[in-house]
Amino acid sequence: MTGTLPAPPPSATGTVVVDGRTLSFDDVVAVARHGAQVVLADEVLPRLVRDRAVVDDVVDRGVPTYGLTTGLGSRSSYALPRAELGEFSVRTVRGRANAVGDPLPTSVVRAALLARVNGIAGGGSGVRPEIPRLLVGMLNSRVHPVIPEVGSIGASDLCQMAHAGLVVIGEGSAEFSGEVLDGAEALRRAGLTPAELGPKDGHVLCSASPLAAGQGALALHEAAAVRTLAQAVTALTFEGFRANTSPLDARVLGLRPAPGQSRAAGELLALLAGGDLTAPGHARRVQDPLSLRCAAQVHGALHAALDFAGAALEPELNGCGDNPVVLADTGEILSSGNFHTPALALAFDTLALALTQTAAVSAERMRRLLDPAVSGLPANLSPYGPERSGFAPLAKTAQALVAEIRALSAPVCTDPRHGADAVEDDSTNAALGARRLSTMLVRLRQLFAVEAVAAAQAVDLAAPSVLGRGPGLLHRAIRELVPALDDDRPCGVDVDRVSLDVLGSDEVRSALCAITEGAS
Repeated sequence: MTGTLPAPPPSATGTVVVDGRTLSFDDVVAVARHGAQVVLADEVLPRLVRDRAVVDDVVDRGVPTYGLTTGLGSRSSYALPRAELGEFSVRTVRGRANAVGDPLPTSVVRAALLARVNGIAGGGSGVRPEIPRLLVGMLNSRVHPVIPEVGSIGASDLCQMAHAGLVVIGEGSAEFSGEVLDGAEALRRAGLTPAELGPKDGHVLCSASPLAAGQGALALHEAAAVRTLAQAVTALTFEGFRANTSPLDARVLGLRPAPGQSRAAGELLALLAGGDLTAPGHARRVQDPLSLRCAAQVHGALHAALDFAGAALEPELNGCGDNPVVLADTGEILSSGNFHTPALALAFDTLALALTQTAAVSAERMRRLLDPAVSGLPANLSPYGPERSGFAPLAKTAQALVAEIRALSAPVCTDPRHGADAVEDDSTNAALGARRLSTMLVRLRQLFAVEAVAAAQAVDLAAPSVLGRGPGLLHRAIRELVPALDDDRPCGVDVDRVSLDVLGSDEVRSALCAITEGAS
C-alpha cells in the first residue's frame, strides 16, 4: 500500500476525540497524515448502547425493517429468517467487497475509517459498540485495510468500505508495519480480535459515504493551502512584472462585490505589504493583462468554491449517513435517504472548476512574463535575450499541466449510474469527485512551481528596490534551492524542487498563511 505511515510515539502525534458532532478537517489530517491517536468521547458508548437496544427490540418483535430483518436493494421485500441475521451481516460484507484497482493511499484509508467512526459515534446506526471500538483500535494500531481505488458510484461507498469490513471480521487484506497481510494476521499482530457481526452490523460497516467525506476533507485541507500558494506566487509575479495594484483597491472592488474577491485582494495586498509596488508610480502600465488584473476575481471565486465545499462536507463528517436510521428516543427504525450526497458531489465539481480557472490564469501570467513587449523584460527571461531559449520551453510544460487539470475538472455529479434494480436509480459519484481533486491539486502545485520559477527570474531581472513580505519570503526560499537562470539548462528539475521543497514545505506554507490571515 502506498504512503505507509511510520509509527511515531503517541506523544508526537496528539489525540483526536471523536464525538460524532465536532470532527474538523484539521482533525482528519492529524489522524490520516500525522498518525494522531483516536479516542471515543465519553458519551459515545452509552449512546450506541441505547441505539442497539432499539435494534434488538425490533429483531425480537420481528418488525419488517430494511437491511435488518429484510434483504438489501432489490431484495428488500425478502424477509430474513431470524437465525440468519448475523450470517446475513457477514454475507453483506463479503458480497459487497467488489472494488478494483490500485490500493488507496494509507492516508485516504485512515481518513475514511475515521469518518466512518465519527458517523457511527453520533448515533443512528444501531451498530454494536464493539464495532467502532475495533475500528478505533485499527486506527491507533495502524492496521490499514487494503481498499482498491475504484468501486463507489456515490450511493454509499459500499463496494469499497466493504473491504474495510472484511478486515473487521478477520478476512481481506491489511497493511501493518509496512507489510500486507491477511486481515486476521494483521489484527493478531496488532493485538486486536476480529469482530463477530450481529444483525445490521455488516450493513453499517459498508454504509454511508465515509470515503467521499474522508478523502474530501483531505482534499479541501490541501486546496485551502494551495489557494494561499496561488496568492503568494501571483504576488511574486506582480513584483517581477511590476503590475498595477489599483484593481486591488477596496473602493474599486466595493462597486461590484463579487463573492470572495475582496478577501483575495486583501490577501494579495497583505503579501505585497512592505514592498514598493503598491506605492504610486511603481507600476509599469496603467492596464495589465487580465491574468494579473483580475487575479482577485479568479482567486475570489476559488474562495467561494471552497466555502461551498466546506459547508457541504461538514454534515457528511458529522452526521449519520446510514439507512435505515435508529431513533432511540421513540424506539423506531426509519428508512433514510441520508446516504445520498448530491450537494457534496456538486460542491466537489464546483471546486474542481474553480481550481481549473485558477490554473488557467497561472499559465497565462507565466507566458506574459516571457513576452518582452508586455513585460518589459528580456525575451523568455534570459539575460542573453532572444539568442537563448530561456524559459520558453517551460511554457509548454505549463500548458500540459493546464490541459491535464482541465480534463480532470469534468463534472461527475451529472453522470448518475443505477445500482440495485428499481430502487437505486440515482447516484452522485461523490467519491470519484473527491479522488480526482487529489490529483488536480498535485498538478496545480506543479503549475504554480512553473510560474514561481519564472517569476523569481523576473524579479531578478526587474531588480525592484524592496519586495513585499510574501514575495520576498518566496523568492528567498526559491533561491536557496534553485539558482537564477544564466545560460540555458534543464528547468524541469528546478520546478520539481520548488514544487516539493518550497510550495510543499509546511514551514513556507505556515509563514505565508501568517501573512495572509489578518487580511481574511
